[in-house]
Amino acid sequence: MAISVARSGNPALSESRFAQYRGLGVSGDVMTMQGAVNKTGILLLITMLTAGYVWKTFFSAPEPNITNVSGLMMVGAIGGFVVAMVTVFKDSWSPITAPIYAALEGLFLGGISAVAESQYPGIGIQSVGLTFAVCLVMLAVYSSGIIKVTDKFRVGVVAATGGVAIFYFISIILSLFGIQVPFINDNSWVGIGFSLVVVSIAALNLVLDFDVIQQLSRSGAPRYMEWYGAFGLMVTLVWLYIEILRLLMKLRSER
Repeated sequence: MAISVARSGNPALSESRFAQYRGLGVSGDVMTMQGAVNKTGILLLITMLTAGYVWKTFFSAPEPNITNVSGLMMVGAIGGFVVAMVTVFKDSWSPITAPIYAALEGLFLGGISAVAESQYPGIGIQSVGLTFAVCLVMLAVYSSGIIKVTDKFRVGVVAATGGVAIFYFISIILSLFGIQVPFINDNSWVGIGFSLVVVSIAALNLVLDFDVIQQLSRSGAPRYMEWYGAFGLMVTLVWLYIEILRLLMKLRSER
């Protein structure tokens, strides 16, 4: 019986990206769900190591300031984007590019986390803990079947994700002309509500990612796609972490 590949709001884990690989793996050399989970763990470890380096660099300075790590953050942000694009178009390179992406994202995340920590002590560990907690909860509800990944569910999450992406893109364009969209970063109840919605959408994308990876593991994709699947999960987790950090900053500034 043919296994259909689920769509995901994550562009790295799209149906069109994976459909061409179904059945290409040979016996003993195919992608597995456990393999993708293991690779994700490796990428998370790499991210935490480089993030920890930037964190230490920031707080070891006599006067902690964003300028002390801005260079590392820029390398992480721009380099991470470039490597992500390379990985999307050259997924066979993912065993090499996925760890590089994780290391670069760690530089960026470590920087923004350290800056946030200097303003709101304790917010870094709170954001990390909540991100892992949300990931585990979404994995549990997916594995238990509490959330059924139906076509309507997929379309809804993909549409919501696209809407958020378009909204952020428009806000960036407006900011170039000095126009700020207030509730993206302000601590009003509307701003907090907006962040809660975006965090929820990011969390639901994890469910779609889990479903895509599981179906691929059943369809005989090549083993190197474990790295690509882990990379796709990392893209969603990075987004989720940033949105949780933004939400907590809003809540802490409201006090």
